[in-house]
Amino acid sequence: MAEGRFKLNQETFRCCICLDLLKKPVTIPCGHSYCMNCVNTHWDGEVEKQSYSCPQCRQNFAWRPILVKNTMLAAVVEELNDSKAAADLCSAAHGDVSCDLCCEKKVKAVKSCLQCLVSYCKEHLQPHYDVAANLQENICPRHDEVMKMFCRTDQQCICYLCSVDQHKGHHTVLAVEKRNEMQGELEDSMNKVRQRIQDRQKHLDSLQKQTDEVIRSGNTQQLRSQQESEERRGSHKSSSYLLC
Repeated sequence: MAEGRFKLNQETFRCCICLDLLKKPVTIPCGHSYCMNCVNTHWDGEVEKQSYSCPQCRQNFAWRPILVKNTMLAAVVEELNDSKAAADLCSAAHGDVSCDLCCEKKVKAVKSCLQCLVSYCKEHLQPHYDVAANLQENICPRHDEVMKMFCRTDQQCICYLCSVDQHKGHHTVLAVEKRNEMQGELEDSMNKVRQRIQDRQKHLDSLQKQTDEVIRSGNTQQLRSQQESEERRGSHKSSSYLLC
């Protein structure tokens, strides 16, 4: 459900140059992030100064940093854009009946109960359908009894009358026992998935660290080359002065 998801603050992911959500986000050496086009345009205006600065903290760089798209940040921004589009689509407009259970933002209702006079959006209406469907699924179609047992032989839920009728002699257990068993298996599977996600995240962090190291190494080499060039020019001027 959307209410259970971690909510991100969109302001954190806005470019301070265009004031919109980041597009092709890049992170410069000082740690601030911008749209690739925005920061390139900003630095194009600083070419004559031969010094490039961060528009936010004003930190100066003697060389123009190499820009590499921050893929992890781009994925977060894409998720924000998708959630924003979905929220705008479901929002109650002027004249629409809004959901009575939505607190933070009014969402357009799709159904209203004429007895309790409550309106529901699609998300808050779904549990009512789920309850009714689940109740019907728990009733034995043959004996019209609640299915409280599970037949391991045929791998299906049955009622008590089924256990002494067509499932007589089969390996049967209480449904709650089978449910606990399946819940344990599900938890084991979820733990394995979480572990794979953690491993994947560690791998992505390692790749990001390697990328940052390559960028820093390239910038350092570029700065060293510029310094050596300046030293050679200075040495050449000194030699020319001595000859004169």
